[in-house]
Amino acid sequence: MTGYPVRNRIVLALKPAAQDFIAARSLTRPVIAGEVIYEDGAPFTHAVFPHAGLISLMATMANSKTVEKTSVGHEGFLGFGLIMGGSGAFGRCVVQVPGYASWLSKADLDQALAEFQCVRETMLSYAKSLITQLMETVACNSLHSAEQRVIRWLLIAHDSVLGDNFDLTQQIVAEVLGLRRATVSAICSQLQSDGLLEYSRGVVTIVDRAGVEARACECLHNIQKASMRHHSPAR
Repeated sequence: MTGYPVRNRIVLALKPAAQDFIAARSLTRPVIAGEVIYEDGAPFTHAVFPHAGLISLMATMANSKTVEKTSVGHEGFLGFGLIMGGSGAFGRCVVQVPGYASWLSKADLDQALAEFQCVRETMLSYAKSLITQLMETVACNSLHSAEQRVIRWLLIAHDSVLGDNFDLTQQIVAEVLGLRRATVSAICSQLQSDGLLEYSRGVVTIVDRAGVEARACECLHNIQKASMRHHSPAR
């Protein structure tokens, strides 16, 4: 991982020897918006640990419309089936916010799981928080307003990057949330008018994080609490 700061919270929670093993065996590279990491149902050949950026697991409906099932950033990893025996990706895994990630082959992951108990424990712990995120996302999409859903997603995206600025189009937000682009545009315009964020030429800047969070629904806070609860460092 030379040249790239280690920000993935699963990797950081491991014991030093396990961290060193992953660093020596993994390939770290940039990921760009629109890049497909895995197609829906594709077998996992690698575990992917994002350090910066956000990857959506997308569902495609019969009418070709898409919506996000969940997302993975620096708090998690792609490749859940590699530790649980699943058949493959349970959604089209698409980069929505650019960043960088580490690829660890299935063979190297199997060796890490065999040699370091903390690897299995930490990855399974993350799986628990992912289940919480899935349930909260379903509840949010069913019960909360379009503005609350957009705010939740923008704050999750903000958490996934290294600063307050990140590349993101309103079309992407509309697609992941199953909303009309005009709806997303109106919400972002209002947030900008209220001095909470700035949006220009595909770049979002969170100006007042606390102010944006004040308009978020409880789903965001429940997701954050679950994530923190399941990321304590290994002893």
